[in-house]
Parts: sequence; structure tokens; C-alpha cells
Amino acid sequence: MTNIKVHTSTPVDLEGDLASLRGDCARMAPHWAVPDRAVARPVSPSLIHGVSVPPASARLLDAMSEYGD
Repeated sequence: MTNIKVHTSTPVDLEGDLASLRGDCARMAPHWAVPDRAVARPVSPSLIHGVSVPPASARLLDAMSEYGD
């Protein structure tokens, strides 16, 4: 059996519903740090190498219609 340790006076409801889950998330939200947004930079095509596509995947993509058809 798992020993659940809780650091709150709120009782743990293991068979809870959506409202219980939302309450748990709201209590945990202050503990989650949001990382700074990293800006993606374009990569030169000459730096992209070593990508291989299995033949079955290439055939699958080749058989797909173009977007908007």
C-alpha cells in the first residue's frame, strides 16, 4: 500500500470528482514556477543534417494529399 504524505490540513480525496481535482490544482498552482519564454531563432539549413526518414514513413507522407485539397 502506498503511503500518501500530505502537507495540508485539507483531507485527501482519492476518489474525487472534477471539482476536487480543480481544487487540488488551484492549491498547487502557486508552487509551480513559470519559465521565461525562450525565443526560437531560425536555423540555417546547412546546420541541419543527419535526419533520416524510414521508407514506410516517406511513402505515407508522399501518398497524403496536400493541405487544402
